[in-house]
Amino acid sequence: MSSPVHLALDGLAGNALSAFRAAAAGTPPAGSLLEQAQAPAVVTLVAGGVALLVVLVGGTPWRRARNVVTMVHEAGHALAAVLVGRRLQGIKLHSDTSGVTVSRGKPEGPGMAFTAMAGYLAPSVLGLLFASLLGADLVGTVLVLIALLLLGVLVMVRNAYGVFTVVASAAVLALIAFVAPVELQAPFSYLVTWFLLFGGVRPVAELQIKRRRGQARDSDADQLGRRTAVPPVLWVLVFAVATISCLIAGALWLLEPVAK
Repeated sequence: MSSPVHLALDGLAGNALSAFRAAAAGTPPAGSLLEQAQAPAVVTLVAGGVALLVVLVGGTPWRRARNVVTMVHEAGHALAAVLVGRRLQGIKLHSDTSGVTVSRGKPEGPGMAFTAMAGYLAPSVLGLLFASLLGADLVGTVLVLIALLLLGVLVMVRNAYGVFTVVASAAVLALIAFVAPVELQAPFSYLVTWFLLFGGVRPVAELQIKRRRGQARDSDADQLGRRTAVPPVLWVLVFAVATISCLIAGALWLLEPVAK
């Protein structure tokens, strides 16, 4: 049975061969260049490439885009706290791309553990959800969910930089939804989805690097280690396995148009 990667390569090779034959015959390929650029296969490949580049290269683009990952990370803590009956106090987002979510309730037990665990998983899980929606051609639903996320964080954010980050993100979303051509909504949604999937993995690696240097003694993994019988390094492994699994599953959904 052919793998998705083989199918994708075969599909791309077939498209390239068709275009070459058409050019050799003196006729343009079927459809305009704009129509080809808007094809789902092209959109998902370009969006995925850009997102991967931002995450891998790092530097200023990653530091700025990482604010989005932090926002979703803290929203994950907040949602988990509410689901287990804790009283949410607020969220703070900082310019160094760190953040903190404060909730009140029992300092021990499964509820607190679930709340601490949710942060590093949130970007990847949200990316997986978006990938499933895009696989069903529900671009509008993805945009609505992004808007609801931003609204929820804005209500709970408790510092100036946090407000600025959320408002700036909302402004970009508003431009895409109401000002920019409708044709840009799908590429934007694919870009956000790929970025959440790739961007959910890198912070886990960064966490372990900081832990080895003794710079993250109060990380989510260390808090979980103190509250459970599981060593912090195993919690980091749990985060890694979960985020990479979401990336693989999400990629299979997103790359489905390429394989066709």
